[in-house]
Amino acid sequence: MAETTATDLRAKTADELSAQLEALRKEAFNLRFQRASGQLENTARVRQVRRDVARIKTILNERAPKAS
Repeated sequence: MAETTATDLRAKTADELSAQLEALRKEAFNLRFQRASGQLENTARVRQVRRDVARIKTILNERAPKAS
């Protein structure tokens, strides 16, 4: 799974983004276990997942109604 661009993410609905966020969080959890047990082969994937999570959270926060 390649790194996701912000443009691609903005085209998705909030439900799709939430589902993708949940999947990425599960993947990050599994990657942490692999790293701890020495089984992690693609160490760059940890960084990609972390940044994808941040992108999705940013877009969801931008769409949230402003409370003023």
